Amino acid sequence: MARVESFELNHNTVKAPYIRLAGTEKNGEALIEKYDLRFLQPNEDELPTAAVHTLEHLLAVNLRDHLEGIIDISPMGCRTGFYMIMWNEHSPKEIRDALVTVLNFIVETDFVPAVSAKECGNYKDHSLFSAQEYAKIVLEKGISLDPFERVM
Repeated sequence: MARVESFELNHNTVKAPYIRLAGTEKNGEALIEKYDLRFLQPNEDELPTAAVHTLEHLLAVNLRDHLEGIIDISPMGCRTGFYMIMWNEHSPKEIRDALVTVLNFIVETDFVPAVSAKECGNYKDHSLFSAQEYAKIVLEKGISLDPFERVM
C-alpha cells in the first residue's frame, strides 16, 4: 500500500492554525514542495463549503502575487485548510508571511475572482462573508510555524 503522508500525521496533537512543510519531491534538479496551510483544528471544526470555495479562489489568485512558483492550492477534503504545491525551496516563514498578507487582503476585499458559470464548476456555492469571517479567525489566532507548538 502506498504511503500517504497526511494520513501519518497525528491530527489529534496538531495545534491549528499553522504552516507545515508536508513533503518534498526531487526529480533531477526539479524540487517540488507541498505545504499544509492548516486553518482550523482537525476533528473540532471545518470550513463550510461556500467559505472554503471562496477562500480557494482568493488564495489561488492572490498568493501568486506574493510567492513565486505556486503550482496549485487545493482545499483539504476534511475542510480544515489547504494544500499548496510549489516549485523550488521556500521557508515556512515566507509562506506564513505571504498568507497573512493575503488573509488581511481577503478581510478587506469586495471581489471574488472567477465566480461565473464559465469560470467555475460550482459558481453558486460561494460566500465572501464566510471566507472573511474565517480569515479573521485565523489572523486572530495567529499562524504557527510549528504544527505541534504555537511558535510565531
